[in-house]
Amino acid sequence: MKVLQINAVVNSGSTGHIAEDIGKLLILKGHESYIAFGRGNRPSTSKIVRIGNVWDTRLHGIKTRLFDRHGFGSEKATLDLLEEIKNIQPDIIHLHNLHGYYLNVEILFNYLKKSQIPVVWTLHDCWPFTGHCTYFDNVNCFKWQNGCYNCPNKGAYPTSWFKDNSNLNYKQKKILFNSVPWISIVSPSQWLADHLSKSFLGGYPISMIRNGIDLGIFYPHNSESIKAKIGIGKKFMLLGVASVWDKRKGLEDFIKLNELISNDMTIVLVGLSQKQLKSLPKSMIGIARTENIEELTEFYSAADVFLNPTWVDNCPITNSEALACGTPVVTYRTGGSPESINDQSGIVVQKGNIHSLYSAIMEIRAKGKSYYSKACIQRASELYNKDIKYQEYIDLYNSLIAD
Repeated sequence: MKVLQINAVVNSGSTGHIAEDIGKLLILKGHESYIAFGRGNRPSTSKIVRIGNVWDTRLHGIKTRLFDRHGFGSEKATLDLLEEIKNIQPDIIHLHNLHGYYLNVEILFNYLKKSQIPVVWTLHDCWPFTGHCTYFDNVNCFKWQNGCYNCPNKGAYPTSWFKDNSNLNYKQKKILFNSVPWISIVSPSQWLADHLSKSFLGGYPISMIRNGIDLGIFYPHNSESIKAKIGIGKKFMLLGVASVWDKRKGLEDFIKLNELISNDMTIVLVGLSQKQLKSLPKSMIGIARTENIEELTEFYSAADVFLNPTWVDNCPITNSEALACGTPVVTYRTGGSPESINDQSGIVVQKGNIHSLYSAIMEIRAKGKSYYSKACIQRASELYNKDIKYQEYIDLYNSLIAD
């Protein structure tokens, strides 16, 4: 079986690592794996296909900023991709994030309609069924259930500076994305699956496969070396991890929380840009983004609490990675984030309530990390074992080919 996955990035970030791990399992099972991607060009165990180039991505970005037509640029890059697909002749095409300034969805879906190749589409956010945004709950907008217009969120990614083409985008997406009868949609969270059922994609079969993690990598590590490296000694460590930090991921909330905590507690944020590192309060510790997974597991293991004050999210993989390392999670009640924990492995608090966030931290501190660790590891093993989760994808592929 030949499987071609299409994603914005390869072997980087949450979606890139998910595609990479699915590819590894395919190869282990004797199948062929290809990943087509738009940005990054990290090494992969799969055979990789670059879509477009840096200039194409920039032009697509300009089109998005000026005309709010994200997903409708990159014409030549997508036509070149179709030639690659014809050469590969995949048995399955597995779509991930189609946004990201690298792909033309109109050209791609017109091809998928003609090719009759079975399609699996994992939705990592809400962009496929809205007229503009990847998430809408931060502005409490549900126009997508009937038809987007007068978008209150056009300043959010993928940002448009001037035009609001949410109505046109919505209508075109609805027609295009419903034109391929042989699509099977996968949601990594129950939260997104519930929204999907109310969207124009609700007529497709929808299954839930949670994002997997490698439990052979994410497990409790010796934390003394990393604490010594960043110079916090025995301080109570509060950890946040993101590939891109902004208000949506709770950066401002961490800064507010920093004003409440005592001197024997330290906030450590991993994944900051150089600009953010320079502007961070001196009492907080900032770490640049890392692709070193082993180092990341040491941070997770060293933390006394993993904090995820994300304002909008689907199925944050950082929660499960922290749990697997034995660290309890405190997260906002937003999207699918609360689904990762139970009462024994963490605490869910109201979005934006910094004092509730602080109280949850102090509750965990009073009981001690060891009170939670066993349940955290068990939770990660039950819900996020990649060998089990990604076998579910291979089973889905086989069922579609058999049909």
